[in-house]
Amino acid sequence: MNDKLSHVDESGHVKMVDVGSKTPTERIAIAKGQIVMQKGTLDLIIANNIAKGDVLAVSKVAGIMGAKRASELIPLCHPLPLSSIDVKLERNNALPGIKITAEVKNIGSTGVEMEALTAVAVTALTIYDMAKAVDKTMIIGDIRLVEKRGGKSGDILND
Repeated sequence: MNDKLSHVDESGHVKMVDVGSKTPTERIAIAKGQIVMQKGTLDLIIANNIAKGDVLAVSKVAGIMGAKRASELIPLCHPLPLSSIDVKLERNNALPGIKITAEVKNIGSTGVEMEALTAVAVTALTIYDMAKAVDKTMIIGDIRLVEKRGGKSGDILND
């Protein structure tokens, strides 16, 4: 583990990391999370019976848009050209709720972890927004990076 903060200079001032001299490589990040809800809410979402529309389709598009805008939301995050963003939603009756997985890829000088995490968060927030009229008790949680590939720090597997 590196205990030096990359976003702080020697004087303790916040800075954006300079990645200009790093060799571009393929970067992949996978993040996961979930939204827990009442079983009836889950059934309505799966049956596409939520008044605001197709929750699963809209939330996937929102997650993709979120990944593309991560640098606008997170102050020291680099704006990156992304080559691929995939958001998957899986019904989970045991929760009950929906498990969210986002995979983001690029070829660049810095990783795409923040983009994958943002995709999961925005997907979950969109599900909440679209279904809150029938269930205000939903819980968004367990958002985490589960895999990172490429770059100087090497591969990481957390799942």
